[in-house]
Amino acid sequence: MNEDLFYQGLIKLIDLERDWVPSSEETSLYIRPFIIATDPYVGVRPSNTYKFMIILSPVGAYYPEGFKPVSIYVTDKYVRAVKGGLGAVKTPANYAASLLAAEDAKKAGYTQVLWLDGCEKKYIEEVGTMNIFFVINNQIITPALEGSILGGMTRDSVLKVAKKWGLEIREDAITIDEVYAAYQNGTLQEIFGTGTAAVISPVSELKWNDKIIIPGDGKVGKISQKLYDYINGVQYGLRNDDFNWVTEL
Repeated sequence: MNEDLFYQGLIKLIDLERDWVPSSEETSLYIRPFIIATDPYVGVRPSNTYKFMIILSPVGAYYPEGFKPVSIYVTDKYVRAVKGGLGAVKTPANYAASLLAAEDAKKAGYTQVLWLDGCEKKYIEEVGTMNIFFVINNQIITPALEGSILGGMTRDSVLKVAKKWGLEIREDAITIDEVYAAYQNGTLQEIFGTGTAAVISPVSELKWNDKIIIPGDGKVGKISQKLYDYINGVQYGLRNDDFNWVTEL
């Protein structure tokens, strides 16, 4: 898809539909570009023709009860993706692969699922709807993009902001055992997720088999709060845009 044509089409669409952009606090216009195959053919092969579309929807605040931490269920029973597969792209197959584990998490009283790698089931990958970050001993750690994790835009934004602030960043493999060890020795300060809708989602606890991992005091951490305030502020025009991310219409 030609990026300039996509961008100009998006600008025109939002201009036409400006009356649907909500103005209340913490509301937004959700934008979903997508592409579907259009060949008149039943079979298993790549399509030769496609249709590109952008749909819009006004949405309310992601956190109806406020900016509060969520609890997450760690699964080592199911896998969502492996290197060489579809984990690094946003496609329906990734959603389908996540649904059964999400039901298990819901039954156990948890909001989302944290996936481990598909081979050894020990390296942390991502949460069902967001990338994951850990603050351990004042260092921000997030799994590296190695083919099975979606490279989220909010993930990228957090990395850019944190580096500008002079915070120590590590993009690398990290195991669930390392996180549990950090919890036990008191160096696990924060866990938070990043995603388009939630922006920053603090995590209050992880349930890993019979173990419960609680970062810090289980409340919103300082770094999570600061990142949330900054990125939200830029999106709503309340903070200086230091990265030229914003286009005003």
